[in-house]
Amino acid sequence: ALIMVHGDDSGLVLPPKVASTQVMIVPIQQKKEGVLETAQQMKEQLKEFRVKVDDSDKSPGFKFAEQEIRGIPLRIEIGPKDMEKKECVIVRRDTREKITVPLSELSVRVGEVLTRMQADMLARAKKHLETHTYRAANKEEFEEAFKETKGFVKAMWCGDRACEEKIKELYGVSSRCIPFEQEQISKTCVCCGRPAKKMVYWGRSY
Repeated sequence: ALIMVHGDDSGLVLPPKVASTQVMIVPIQQKKEGVLETAQQMKEQLKEFRVKVDDSDKSPGFKFAEQEIRGIPLRIEIGPKDMEKKECVIVRRDTREKITVPLSELSVRVGEVLTRMQADMLARAKKHLETHTYRAANKEEFEEAFKETKGFVKAMWCGDRACEEKIKELYGVSSRCIPFEQEQISKTCVCCGRPAKKMVYWGRSY
């Protein structure tokens, strides 16, 4: 579900809170004097976060693409020209926004960007769910909803696994989530017509 909601054509887009690596520092022209050393100093400066330095011999372009596939939330670019200006460039994975940051403010700014990114991604996910979720009070509405949409359908369920299997067989969908906050769309199961016990989000798995 995480990949479906946040992924794009380039790969994963992981929310900062769940990413095993939150920040990847990429040295540009890393063989030039002081570049790798500065990258390691930046890593130490960011030790409160989950951060790594990509000091492999691959080209910067290859590294950028690889990190996009993996969904690493932030990339930090540092090269000789940046060092002269005592700054670096932060790139957000979700929006690809580039932010120039003084090295002296690096830790604070990274924290701010990660916090903002987490909030933005949550807001987008909620909006996506709201605009791609439909209601079905009976079997006819349920069937029609899945003909018209690729999103989720909220409908009632009796709790019987046999009904869930029948729904899967008939419509190619399965229960995706039983929310803590329940609402009563109808009083009967969308499959069998018996008294309903739970409101369920139904959807196709891809």
